[in-house]
Amino acid sequence: MTILNELDSTCGISDEELTQRFKESIRIDDEIRKIKGLPVARYDDEKKQAYLEYPDGRREYVE
Repeated sequence: MTILNELDSTCGISDEELTQRFKESIRIDDEIRKIKGLPVARYDDEKKQAYLEYPDGRREYVE
């Protein structure tokens, strides 16, 4: 028998659906930040470094 606690309860939503909803919420937040002229935090896998991406496309790498 599996015992579930409150954290395990997802109201019948699958893990895939939760992941999709999370990704969509991040996409919407990124769009709102662009409209407001705020930078978006990103990570460059090639350089292994975090950076801020501004709405004009400019990248500012974090030291």
